[in-house]
Amino acid sequence: MDVHLLWHVRHAKNLDRSAVQHRDSSGEVLIDDDFDDVKIVGIYSSEQAAAAAISRAQMRPGFAEEPDSFTIDICTVDEDSWTDGFVTLPVRSD
Repeated sequence: MDVHLLWHVRHAKNLDRSAVQHRDSSGEVLIDDDFDDVKIVGIYSSEQAAAAAISRAQMRPGFAEEPDSFTIDICTVDEDSWTDGFVTLPVRSD
């Protein structure tokens, strides 16, 4: 069974006050892992239900300021998504 994860990215403002780019040329939502605020809005049984949630969320504070920063990922229930493990990188002291 597949579920649809609805994400929203609230992009950090640029220090030079230049326009924030929300999507790349292919239409993918851009995410800066260090500065942007990424939230799971909800998990839905269908793409249509996730799209309806976007319509509702776009009217709420925080989401309304970036109405085009939603993305939907499809995940299969009871299936491992991250199978390679992970490593911890040391913090640089520059």
